[in-house]
Amino acid sequence: MSPLQQACVTIPQLPQAIDGGRLILQDMLGVGAYGSVYRAVDTQSGQSYAVKSLNKTGLDSRQRAFQSHEAKLHALVSGHPNIVTLHRIIEENDHLYMVLDCGVEGDLFYTITERGGFIGNTSVIKAIFVQIASAVMHCHENGVYHRDLKPENIIMFGQCTKLIDFGLATTEKTSNEFGCGSTFYLSPECQGGYVETVKSYDSAANDVWSLGVILINLVFGRNPWKQACPRDETFSAYVLNNDFLQTILPMSPELNEIIKSVFCLNPKKRITLSELVKRVQACSTFTTPEFLAFSSASADASETMDEAAVRGVAGSDIRQAARQNDKLYNNGDKEDSGVDLRSLA
Repeated sequence: MSPLQQACVTIPQLPQAIDGGRLILQDMLGVGAYGSVYRAVDTQSGQSYAVKSLNKTGLDSRQRAFQSHEAKLHALVSGHPNIVTLHRIIEENDHLYMVLDCGVEGDLFYTITERGGFIGNTSVIKAIFVQIASAVMHCHENGVYHRDLKPENIIMFGQCTKLIDFGLATTEKTSNEFGCGSTFYLSPECQGGYVETVKSYDSAANDVWSLGVILINLVFGRNPWKQACPRDETFSAYVLNNDFLQTILPMSPELNEIIKSVFCLNPKKRITLSELVKRVQACSTFTTPEFLAFSSASADASETMDEAAVRGVAGSDIRQAARQNDKLYNNGDKEDSGVDLRSLA
């Protein structure tokens, strides 16, 4: 573990007062390599918040700048209904605290894998996906590119979703920081390229690729592959035949065409985010009629989404995705996922 990681994961005794006693850190929601997240209560209003804590002790100026990077970019896009609000930033006792909305229903990963997900419910899938895409579009319009889009970084507030964790976000339209994000959601170019090595990649197109994987998560409760690189047999089969996913997932022809436009190896020809939203909204059905009938029968029999997915759908089980923690507010970073994954291509 690096000095930056060691400093940031220091865990205080709870409960602990911060902000002059205004906030009381009550219990831990999550911990990652570069920070811890706590549930806090405002002593004046009684309101609950999630507070992300970053320890600055022993860090040099460059490392401190890295810490403040997330807060600055989150503040830049905060206020959108589908992005967790950053209410304020507190710096005291050699810590940087980010005061955020607190969701108690878990993240989208938990909803998909443990609460039954949305399989067979086209209208809900559309609504959830459009919310996520709307948040990402807002980020892009403000010059922020997330680079770590995944269900673990989407918190559920009833039927509303909110994007979190801007620790890997960038303001660079073209990035040369490879391997940013989580393996299942990385575009080939973010790993250094598939056919040939690239020196940089389009940050917006990289986010669109991740959204395509999330769309498959929502529809099937599965991942299309473990990693979009030559060593992955499923992805290699897709590269040889871009209709391949339709042979292992009960995907409608409409959705298959959408997915092919997302998983285009040439990012310059990849579908734009705005066009992706339009096509998802216009899609009449995401799955084959046979699968719709199967999922309806499963629901009538009170079969869980995971049981149905394991019995009836091929692909990579989303539950195999490496999680940074088992609670809310994942704290992902490049080291968690492996820096510069070009060696895997």
